[in-house]
Amino acid sequence: MREFKLTSEYIELVKLLKLLQIAQTGGHAKIMVDNGEVFRNGKQEFRKRAKLRAGDVIEVLGEKIVLNV
Repeated sequence: MREFKLTSEYIELVKLLKLLQIAQTGGHAKIMVDNGEVFRNGKQEFRKRAKLRAGDVIEVLGEKIVLNV
């Protein structure tokens, strides 16, 4: 499990995937979301620009990321 510290109120989903180098590019991150590979708090997330906030748990490629402040 990885932890990600937010430096603002939220981060958009595709930006998080790119920042953590889970996706190679922004386009790759969008494809991952479109293909249903990303889960937010246990549910599939199809919104590329979903605003992730502290307490959210993202699951992608068998990895969990917890967002903290």
